[in-house]
Amino acid sequence: MAQSRGRGILASLRRLVPSPPAPAPAPRPPRHLLRGLRTCTAAGRTLQCPSLPGAHRQCVTVPGSLPWRPYSTQSAQSPEEESLHNIITDSEQLKGSLSKHEFQAETKQLLDIVARSLYSEKEVFIRELISNGSDALEKLRHRLVSSGNPQGPLEIHLQTDVDKRTLTVQDTGLGMTREELIQNLGTIAHSGSKAFLQALQGQAEAGSSIIGQFGVGFYSAFMVAERVEVFTQAAEPSSPAHHWVSDGSGMFEVTEAFGVMQGTKIVIHLKEDCKEFANEDQVKEVVTKYSNFVSFPIYLNGRRLNTLQALWMMDPKEISEWQHEEFYRYVAKAYDKPRYTLHYRADAPLNIRSVFYVPDTKPSMFDVSREMGSSVALYSRKVLIQTKASDILPKWLRFLRGVVDSEDIPLNLSRELLQESALIRKLREVLQQRVIKFLLDQGKKDPEKFLKFYDDYGLFVREGIVTATDQNVKEEIGKLLRFESSALPAGEVSSLAEYGGRMKAGSRNIYYLCAPTRQLALHSPYFEAMKQKEMEVLFCYDQFDELTLLHLREFDKKKLISVETGIVVDHYKEEKYEDSKAATERLSDAEAEGLVAWMRNGLGERVANIKLTPRLDTHPAMVTVLEMGAARHFLRTQQLAGSSEERAQVLQPTLEINSSHVLIKKLNELRDGDPELARLLLDQIYDNAMIAAGLNDDPRPMIGRLNQLLSRALERS
Repeated sequence: MAQSRGRGILASLRRLVPSPPAPAPAPRPPRHLLRGLRTCTAAGRTLQCPSLPGAHRQCVTVPGSLPWRPYSTQSAQSPEEESLHNIITDSEQLKGSLSKHEFQAETKQLLDIVARSLYSEKEVFIRELISNGSDALEKLRHRLVSSGNPQGPLEIHLQTDVDKRTLTVQDTGLGMTREELIQNLGTIAHSGSKAFLQALQGQAEAGSSIIGQFGVGFYSAFMVAERVEVFTQAAEPSSPAHHWVSDGSGMFEVTEAFGVMQGTKIVIHLKEDCKEFANEDQVKEVVTKYSNFVSFPIYLNGRRLNTLQALWMMDPKEISEWQHEEFYRYVAKAYDKPRYTLHYRADAPLNIRSVFYVPDTKPSMFDVSREMGSSVALYSRKVLIQTKASDILPKWLRFLRGVVDSEDIPLNLSRELLQESALIRKLREVLQQRVIKFLLDQGKKDPEKFLKFYDDYGLFVREGIVTATDQNVKEEIGKLLRFESSALPAGEVSSLAEYGGRMKAGSRNIYYLCAPTRQLALHSPYFEAMKQKEMEVLFCYDQFDELTLLHLREFDKKKLISVETGIVVDHYKEEKYEDSKAATERLSDAEAEGLVAWMRNGLGERVANIKLTPRLDTHPAMVTVLEMGAARHFLRTQQLAGSSEERAQVLQPTLEINSSHVLIKKLNELRDGDPELARLLLDQIYDNAMIAAGLNDDPRPMIGRLNQLLSRALERS
């Protein structure tokens, strides 16, 4: 009775005190946020998704399907929590008599090649068997969809057994009839000729023309197997199951079987020296490396392995920014974010599915090295071919991270190596053009961000121009170059195309000047000499800019000319420049002629010629050399450390003097009044001109002379 009264009181209190509102159900994330995430093998469980943005940073369960998680998270569940799903059993039994068959002669040769030398790594046999299983599943799926029949589970299962030293691979795909079993595993389909295989033994490239015509991937199992068993049940009504077994020595046996699940089951009895492939961790590592993006579920000892979605195969519009960030960190093994993301898909002229990322982190000295290989992985139908595919992008684009998937790429027999062919060259050209176009678009969209990219990655762009052999390709890459200009305020940059748009009518040359800073460029004697022409000049501050423009040579039918070279060319054209200074401000013709003769005698073989120039104003002299930029590059690469005379023999420099400059006029006075001081002054004027021209990288030898000049100056003060 007391308990009844107690319950009545509690009920009354509940009616008086309103209950707190029930918590609102967690909102379902937008559909596009659920794409590209990883799936868990235990359906119906909720997962923490810390990478989801905003309100969706909570537990998420996708109704009616498996939960999904982003790339950067750990395994879906701990092994203790994970429900196992394994279809591999030992239910198969043989019945009836066996029939012995001999491998086709060409197949024997192929088995020998596969077992001995075709593959560089034995582990790829797992990739080959999974790829074959995936093909069988895809064929069955297509048949069921076409016929309107319901689909059963389409899966690939692997099972390791250390004690028995076996690895089992089973799919629920199309399976094979007796005839297909003998045809596919005992012969090379479609007349693979003995002569062709003999050519293959001496020329690995020949294998590409027969790839896909027979089960060469299956034969890779004999690299590690002392015996291979195959149980198969065709997806045909009333079709019997069969068992196939061989040790790869030349014979195989076929027997009818029962208790076989639809599809194909391959049991590999491993050699003693290959028993590591009966280890679960070893097999998991191989599957994760090569087959992580296969469309069908792959299970190893009951646990789901391929939990990643091939982002590059999805519609770019359906992928969010954070999904790209997660995928970038996965493929690049990086911790930063992508600076730029290019998701490129094409069906013509080649089938291409790709995604490229430019890292946000500035490249290190090791990244810049040409010894660093490509960081773009190559896939074919979502199966890894190369982790670092060096042939599908030109070397200068090695800073990119990402994935390229193409069904059109020609592979050699082992599917490990690309073959240099017209298709590969075309793929390389298409991808290069698309990357250049993308970067140009980014430059227009956000110039400030692009300039930061150019500051960090400009060395790769310059390398692309220097190493390209086709002029059209050089000019395409040249569109990415950026320089300051004499026509623009400090800090603003111009492309070569923009320079061309500002050119005067009838002008056909783009002028540039290499100098460490803008200040030095503006006060260079060569820039001063160009002022009379009133031409815009691009300023090149990077030490590799000059080499880059020397290789580029021209852009949009306009010649790229250094102002130093332009001065020499003007002399050859006998262009006349009037001296704007009064005659009283410069040496007379007789004085100038005498001074030039004296200077020529004093400098000797250090100069090829000495002449007067009216184009200098604030500088006493300048050195001109035909193809000055090439001369500087030659001196750097050859590291000529000889005397001034030896350098002059190579360079053939001309010293041009300004007869109205105070130093030149004073030199003319001193050559008679104080020959010793005049000689010191002449040598210093010459060395100053060589330094301004960038033809003397070591000014230390002139320190003694400078000290003497300072001492003489103090004596006269």
